[in-house]
Amino acid sequence: MATNLQGHFTGTGLGAVRGEKRLFSGLDFRLAPGAALVLAGPNGSGKSSLLRLMAGFGRPSAGHFAWDGTEVARDAEAHRARLHYVGHQDGLKPALTVTETLRFWAALGGTPLTDPETALAPLGLAALAGTPCRFLSSGQRRRLALSRLSVRPAPLWLLDEPAVGLDTAALAALSALIRHHRKGGGSVVLSTHQGITLDDAQTLSLADFPWRRPDLPAADLDW
Repeated sequence: MATNLQGHFTGTGLGAVRGEKRLFSGLDFRLAPGAALVLAGPNGSGKSSLLRLMAGFGRPSAGHFAWDGTEVARDAEAHRARLHYVGHQDGLKPALTVTETLRFWAALGGTPLTDPETALAPLGLAALAGTPCRFLSSGQRRRLALSRLSVRPAPLWLLDEPAVGLDTAALAALSALIRHHRKGGGSVVLSTHQGITLDDAQTLSLADFPWRRPDLPAADLDW
């Protein structure tokens, strides 16, 4: 199924809590096709929680997300199909080879992987195609996790600290991948403390939002 790389992703009046801690409230954003949004704020301010909410792993305690004006909660499956999410965990099976891992991810997305070398090349992993994941270094594991971005087109990329463990060359390759994605109309939201090159990126500081508000509903995010 072809994926349209054009779409407006918005969040309106968003709130979130974790345990008894209210992370943020009244948060709004608008992400146009080809745009980038960088989440900023200290550890514990809710950057990872917001990215997980954007990916559909739970519901905000207040507000909603929409794609081209339609609330994403109305069709969670369609929303999952339009995004790539890369979190802190690499999610690799030690016994699978690099190529087998990409084939597995492609199958989960319903897109058979016909050309693994093309998917592995952008982050310099083609030479490791037959290597079991248990033999990969931490940086190679991170590059493989990010290679799922090349498995199938998806309008929305959600990246949680994607640069962790990457050397200078891999960081440049990731920046190039993101630029190519945005040039085609795709959008990206990421949290990062490292030097990923993003032109004309918006910044959303979660430090600007209160952590505790008595008017927030007592909902809970299980992470």
